[in-house]
Amino acid sequence: MALTPGANRLAGETSPYLLQHAHNPVDWYPWGREALEHAKAEDKPILLSIGYAACHWCHVMERESFEDRDIARLMNAHFVCIKVDREERPDLDDIYMAATTALSGSGGWPMTVFMTPEQEPFFAGTYFPRESRGGSVGFRLLLTRIGELWQSQRADLQAQASQLTGHLRAQAEQRAPTAISDDLVWQAVADLKGAFDPVHGGFGGAPKFPPSAALSLLLRAYRRSGDVALLEMAQKTLDGMKNGGMQDHLAGGFARYSTDERWLVPHFEKMLYDNAQLASVYLEAFQVTGSAEYARVAGATLDYVIREMQAPDGGYYSSTDADSEGVEGKFFVFAPEQVHSLLEPRQAQLFCAYYDVTPMGNWEGHSILNTPRPLPEVAAGLGLAAAEAASLLEVARQRMYQARLARVPPLLDDKVLTSWNGLMIGAMAEGARVLGAQRYAYSAERAARFALGTLERPDGGLYRAFRAGQAKLDAYLEDYAFLADGLISLYEAAGRVLSVSDPSEFLLCAQTLAERMVRDFAAEDGAFYSTAHQHEPLLLRTRDGHDGALPSANAVAARVLARLSRHFDRGGWLDLAVRALEAHGSGMQRVPRAFATSLNVLELCREAAIEIVAVGRPGDPALEALLGEVAKVYLPNAARAVVVPQSALPAGGSPLARDKVLVEGAPALYVCRNFSCLSPITQPADVVPALTRASAEAASASFGAGP
Repeated sequence: MALTPGANRLAGETSPYLLQHAHNPVDWYPWGREALEHAKAEDKPILLSIGYAACHWCHVMERESFEDRDIARLMNAHFVCIKVDREERPDLDDIYMAATTALSGSGGWPMTVFMTPEQEPFFAGTYFPRESRGGSVGFRLLLTRIGELWQSQRADLQAQASQLTGHLRAQAEQRAPTAISDDLVWQAVADLKGAFDPVHGGFGGAPKFPPSAALSLLLRAYRRSGDVALLEMAQKTLDGMKNGGMQDHLAGGFARYSTDERWLVPHFEKMLYDNAQLASVYLEAFQVTGSAEYARVAGATLDYVIREMQAPDGGYYSSTDADSEGVEGKFFVFAPEQVHSLLEPRQAQLFCAYYDVTPMGNWEGHSILNTPRPLPEVAAGLGLAAAEAASLLEVARQRMYQARLARVPPLLDDKVLTSWNGLMIGAMAEGARVLGAQRYAYSAERAARFALGTLERPDGGLYRAFRAGQAKLDAYLEDYAFLADGLISLYEAAGRVLSVSDPSEFLLCAQTLAERMVRDFAAEDGAFYSTAHQHEPLLLRTRDGHDGALPSANAVAARVLARLSRHFDRGGWLDLAVRALEAHGSGMQRVPRAFATSLNVLELCREAAIEIVAVGRPGDPALEALLGEVAKVYLPNAARAVVVPQSALPAGGSPLARDKVLVEGAPALYVCRNFSCLSPITQPADVVPALTRASAEAASASFGAGP
């Protein structure tokens, strides 16, 4: 390929992370046949570096090492150097993260892996400083030493690589499917109780990551057991995250994680997938508790995504960086004099008091906005009425947000990833359904149409990523599963707020994706592989069942099949869903809390189905009144269908929606169990009692109330 002066092979890529390294003096290759064949031809080991655009320590290692010409000279002399964006290639990231963890005892990014030309790793770590210090080997010394060993002790390195590869393959081998006991839910809950931080919320010590799937598990367990302690654990954690520096109190949305146990000091990068999962669990908490504060946080998160993370063509961007102007967190912190220069005296005093902006600061001499005290308490201390303080604070917050926009912003990673978009489509759809906000439905619909158009391959499959006008890379299991799941949620929200003529198109598209997902990813024993059967051969083929930063793709695939089985009366798909979960049953028995999404889906599969069918035209006030009442009830396992009278496909091909009609010309709500329905409901006052009874009956018919 022809390269521009001073550029390496990464200059032809679209990933913002790879492009960040396109002008390093390192002779970087993107992952592909050219690099792998070159390593074999040159008989050189491969230096694989994996990271992502919003990664702070990736930037540090680039500045220290990859931009250093002496370091680059060593890299180029001894290795074939390959750079990978882990968000584009989760398959490579999974394989070599397992190797890194096995070799070093921990993982993270940037990930640095040394391996043979046959892709077998023999040494790995994460961030290496340029020079040795504090017990950490320097990157310069490491490069020199491994280069020498490759020449003098290659057989030993190859033997080590072969041994490690055998270990990784043994780990990846699937154990025999195991029936999953209902007791595992309560074992997971017990594990969460044991790890719970009663002071600050969350589980374990610092750093603390947002435990979205675990919180959803606790809310479901509370619904079944009535154990108030479970609800209190969830609320303590939700309150800690929203009150701390984890939440961006000006723009909305959440940072990746908290570096301390108090949720105060975030790692300032913002990821689309975190915000999708957090918005969803705050919506669930709102339904369980009725807390308007949880609804506000969910709405603020979704509004942030629409305002700052959605492209004009509808796709959602991936992330924003932790750094701006080369400094972590600089964009987000304030000092009192900055606040007083921008606001009127009363506003500034209130803003500083409420958001903890002090001369000493709360982090490295600066103040991270957080709300350690409730507003009424702060207002009383300043002699203000609560309503007056709320009004003043909202004006102040908007002015500070606008002022912050004038700062140099963190890097935006504007690539669009199919799976992450699927998560956010689902969150937006739930926001529309629960909060009754049309803007969330519109946002989700735009993203869905972008995904179903631009991210669809000519053969009907999906692409993984899109940026700069180019869709690329064959999609993974998570892409099919998350997008199909989001489309189902979008269809189920349609009756309340979506104004398309026939919302069933989204349900039918989800069914098509599910069929392709089963064909391309399912294993004989029921588990789903992470990569398609026709994917390029790699060192090994993974099929994980536990949650990570993303929910388990295997579990979400099972959820898609279970949800669609209820819409289309396909019992075989429900059986497939259960098999996919049971394929990881032995792992669930060992560490049940690591499989929170799988346990949530297991409840969906086993709970006696509640089906809610709305008949009417979106926008009809009478239909809105009925569905507004439905939104008040926490029904995590219900299937919801929409019938739009006189549409082209009024039932969407769904048995669940067939034969449901208006009642004397008025919108109606049908509450059903296993396709057997009660008399239609036309009065809003009758909705909540009917659904509450149905929910209690469904839960008790399939699960016990607790240990």
